[in-house]
Amino acid sequence: MKNTLKVTMPGDREIVISRVFDAPRQMVFDTMSKPDLLQRWLTGPPGWKMTVCENDLRLGGTFRHVWRGDDGGEMAMTGVYREVVPPQRIVRTESFTFGCASQMGEQLAKLVLTEQGRKTFLTLTVLYPTKEARDATIASGMERGVSASYDNLEELLLAAAATS
Repeated sequence: MKNTLKVTMPGDREIVISRVFDAPRQMVFDTMSKPDLLQRWLTGPPGWKMTVCENDLRLGGTFRHVWRGDDGGEMAMTGVYREVVPPQRIVRTESFTFGCASQMGEQLAKLVLTEQGRKTFLTLTVLYPTKEARDATIASGMERGVSASYDNLEELLLAAAATS
């Protein structure tokens, strides 16, 4: 049975996403930071695929992810790493573009991975520039895409654990 995604909004501008993975923290960190592994699970909503994954995981480094849907639609996310503490914490800026339209402003995302036994607790806190930007993200179906991607991540982690 899959672990479930929990999404909360503790403040006017925040979304907090949490989920437990049955894998060691280093393995979860690797799958969330290495481009070849990211492309295998960070697909977004059903029918989408990551077509570009550039990731310079260091303080001041940048990233660029591009997804394309079966319908030809495209979305991209870019940003700059503000803090990288392997395998426990990543803080970065994020800006989204859907087709030719940019999302409202830049957000700040803080990923924290906490290990307890062979389980890793993931907490992702995203701070938006405005309440409207946060609400637009929720209305976009973000939760469905994140949930689908984290289900893919769990399958990848289980397959990796079975071969090690």
